[in-house]
Amino acid sequence: MPVLFFDIGATLADAAVEADGSLTLRPRPRVLAVLDSFGEVRKGIVSNPGPGEEAAARAASALHTAFPGRFPDAALVLWGAKNSPAIFERAVAATARDGIPAVPADACVFTGEDARERAFAAQAGLRTAPHPVLTLAAVEGRPVFEARVALPAGRGPADLEAVAGTTEAVVLPGGGPGLVPALVSELGADVLDRAGFAVDLRDPLPLD
Repeated sequence: MPVLFFDIGATLADAAVEADGSLTLRPRPRVLAVLDSFGEVRKGIVSNPGPGEEAAARAASALHTAFPGRFPDAALVLWGAKNSPAIFERAVAATARDGIPAVPADACVFTGEDARERAFAAQAGLRTAPHPVLTLAAVEGRPVFEARVALPAGRGPADLEAVAGTTEAVVLPGGGPGLVPALVSELGADVLDRAGFAVDLRDPLPLD
């Protein structure tokens, strides 16, 4: 059974510091549905809230307000810098419970938008995903690709977003006229292609 770890900022949620100094997390599109799709699969956090216990406590409070009941295992919520494999090695060790050994590192997945942090996670032996929508592909060992998606005549970015929102595809900002960057699995590429959006798959991202 895999154990899933997620970054927070720009991955699960957008963060805002309120006037009273409290932290508010606003879940990003599709994230709640993705988390709930994994049901009873164990889920944790690897995120850097800033220095000090107060910052960690503030982040923990905001996490449980924004994602009630979705991260119940405090042992799997790790706060700290992701500037080496160390915190990811701690995350793997934290999967041990009730006398049962920790799960193997390659049975854990770290999902985060930062490629450098994913590289450190991979050094610790975890599988990685660049976006929550693509976490299942990482769990199953399926590749995720950088892609360029062509917009057919008469269809715009909103049409592409609507189709991408139904599958393993994430539309990225940027791109030239009629050509939109995206991250997709082969499943996502097939869904987009059948909907009339030609997908040019580029290099696969490393999963581990």
